Amino acid sequence: MLSLVQSDGFPPAPDPFNLAAYVLGHADRLANKTALLIMDVDGSAHFDYQFLKRAVLGTATGLLKHMKPGDYIVLQLGNTPEFPIAFLGAIAAGIIPVSLSDALPEQEYADVVATIKPAVEVRARVNRQGTLPFAALRRFWNLPPAEFSYGDPNRPAYVIYTSGTSGRPTAVVHAHRAIWARRMMWDGWYGLREDDRMMHAGAFNWTYTLGTGLLDPWSIGATALIPGQDVTPDQLPMLMDRFGATLFAAAPGVYRKLLRADMPQLPNLRHGLSAGEKMSKREHDAWGAKTGTRVFEAFGMSECSTFISSGPQTATPIEAAGIVQAGRSVAIIGDDGPLPYGSVGQIGIYKDDPGLMLGYFGQPTETAARYQGDWFLTGDLAKMDRIGAITYVGRADDMMNAGGYRVSPIEVEDALTAHPKVSEAAACAVQVRTGVFVIAGFYVATDVIDEDELHQFIAARLAAYKLPRILIGRDTLPRGANNKLLRKALRDEWETSHGQT
Repeated sequence: MLSLVQSDGFPPAPDPFNLAAYVLGHADRLANKTALLIMDVDGSAHFDYQFLKRAVLGTATGLLKHMKPGDYIVLQLGNTPEFPIAFLGAIAAGIIPVSLSDALPEQEYADVVATIKPAVEVRARVNRQGTLPFAALRRFWNLPPAEFSYGDPNRPAYVIYTSGTSGRPTAVVHAHRAIWARRMMWDGWYGLREDDRMMHAGAFNWTYTLGTGLLDPWSIGATALIPGQDVTPDQLPMLMDRFGATLFAAAPGVYRKLLRADMPQLPNLRHGLSAGEKMSKREHDAWGAKTGTRVFEAFGMSECSTFISSGPQTATPIEAAGIVQAGRSVAIIGDDGPLPYGSVGQIGIYKDDPGLMLGYFGQPTETAARYQGDWFLTGDLAKMDRIGAITYVGRADDMMNAGGYRVSPIEVEDALTAHPKVSEAAACAVQVRTGVFVIAGFYVATDVIDEDELHQFIAARLAAYKLPRILIGRDTLPRGANNKLLRKALRDEWETSHGQT
């Protein structure tokens, strides 16, 4: 049997279609219900659905005075209410927003502008000039409403940038239909309902927060709860309790911080959601002990958001990334196509998936290179069992070679974090002399660990050829803007310090 899940029957997006109109489809019916609540320790800001729709369409009117449909607008607005309103306002008008992190260095920002060539730039920080003042966005909110710009669901809607964990960040172009594909997550991952209060701990510009924290709750008529810009991780449990979060979404790094914080009783919380990297069994168990709830994980990427997940209605082994969401077609791909069950290969997404990107901005050759026949290859290695559960093995470019054997860094990291004093771990192959590579294990400990004892501990859990030859304790592990582990940075740092570059 092949490692292949082919779904059919999921209806295509309506034609004509507009992403913003779809997201605000419940706004008239739920006019006075809170759509967005930005939480601070000393208060909160509430925005109801009636206001949200009026502000989005007023923004569309304002933007159309400065640009035309089909133009690009760069938005660097941080966790402000101006961001989602400007994002949807642009899409409502047929303008294409480009979402950027507020932490992006100036040179990288200049590179984005040179690549995208936007008609308008808006930046929140007063020391960063855009072509349209940030203050103008609020003035747009009360302008007469524009009409939604409907058209082909396959036309470009917005641009986001990949995290850059396996190379330079790349601009990804998504179609209006991308939001329609997210319906598959409502049951496959979230268990999302109209009466939910979804709290997300990430930055607005990150596709995880943008989709899970804002667009999906609004698409079903729920309430989005977002921490203010100055909220610290240790304050999140208090806000979760105070504002009655029923679902909580964050990256695993945030969960690790919460597990070290005081946790109040959370009677409204049904479960947590996690994406970005795999949580360990110990972290799952600790969260369950503290809150009495489970965490459901999802696997995805900037090019297709999440498409593999566990959820309230899908029993999945704890070590697995999840199962293929209903409506998706996913396979484990080898050189000649889908592989047999249990084989390790690249995760492939079928070309017709409605959530799959249109392509990399201005890079048709690079886009085409990601396909093998009808399958978009993610660059992520995994295996599928007979019940369809997919276990992530690692990035293809993160795989390690030990004595001719391919070793997943995930296996080594899981063995290290199983130690009660190891809170985080990373594994990579480092070059100790020309052409000779060994596995190195980097770890963060909560207390002093004897290296011989740690080596014996992991030796009981790993085959001899998978054992790290080098163990290195660190205060922290390098992570990207989206909290993803940067194994390459560890490898480069070690090799530079040991004269192997």
